[in-house]
Amino acid sequence: MPIGSGARFVRANLNPNPGNNIWAAMPGIDDEKLILKPTAPLVNINYSNAAWTGKNRCSATGGLMYQVPMPSNYIIPNSNKNSSAVFLLKDGRTLVQTQPVARCTAGGPATAYAKFANVDLYGAGITGAHGGSGLSAIGGSIRLGELRPGTTTGPRHALKVNVYAKEALYKCPTRSACSRWPATTSDSYAVGWYGSAGKNAPAAMKMGALLAIPGSTSIASLGLETMPAKQLAWTLQNYGAYIVDDTYAAGFDFSAEDGPDGSKRAEFKRDWGFDMNQKVQGNTAWVRDIQRIMKALSVVDNNSATSIGGGGTPRQPLAPAIAR
Repeated sequence: MPIGSGARFVRANLNPNPGNNIWAAMPGIDDEKLILKPTAPLVNINYSNAAWTGKNRCSATGGLMYQVPMPSNYIIPNSNKNSSAVFLLKDGRTLVQTQPVARCTAGGPATAYAKFANVDLYGAGITGAHGGSGLSAIGGSIRLGELRPGTTTGPRHALKVNVYAKEALYKCPTRSACSRWPATTSDSYAVGWYGSAGKNAPAAMKMGALLAIPGSTSIASLGLETMPAKQLAWTLQNYGAYIVDDTYAAGFDFSAEDGPDGSKRAEFKRDWGFDMNQKVQGNTAWVRDIQRIMKALSVVDNNSATSIGGGGTPRQPLAPAIAR
């Protein structure tokens, strides 16, 4: 859904140098495992309690969670990343989402920790495997084929970002005050962590907040140096980005596709000649552009189920219905 003419904006007050840490990700990339291969062989996903403890995710510690289609040669190495995953089932419409997923041997089973309700591809598409918000592991991801040379516009859909919640989010006194629609939850540690290191986060800055560049802001006035940043700014002004997770370490992340069809990071590097994921310390044109974009972001404070994007006249035409 595009941003609407009725959007009411509140400054996000994001720190372009999160945590005042030169090693902060700027931006980081939250790789999402998008495995949309409904005719691939069925693979068992077994329970692993490794989660984010640092233990090896390759070995199961429990029984069967799901059976999902996955190409036999596709491997997801052990890591301590979010590793959200989505699988399209044989019926061509049911999405299975889980986190964090690992599959360390070609042809072997996979493991995961968290189980989420299945989602209908033809439904609202809101919920899923971003554990910090309960939001989708596929909606909002920068996909292969997007943010490429040859156009001045970016992806024609809302994006997803992770923020340094300790600094960037509202210091919520109760768990229910830590999130807002469309988020269905917040991190289990939210109270006492969100906003505990910052003094400038408005009450609007909660898990699930829709960030956007107000329409009154001229993109040209931002002084962006790189074309992909100009494309991102177009998307953020016309569609915005939802806060879906906490970076936990200082940083600012976008979600991007990584799956059997390829990695958005790799495609970006081939297209533009520099890494999509960088750090503040690099002080490159791309880093400076992401920082400029962060400073330009506000919260669409009246975003709700009845006024998506703030309501009113959409800035862009609505997407056509999904059709087979």
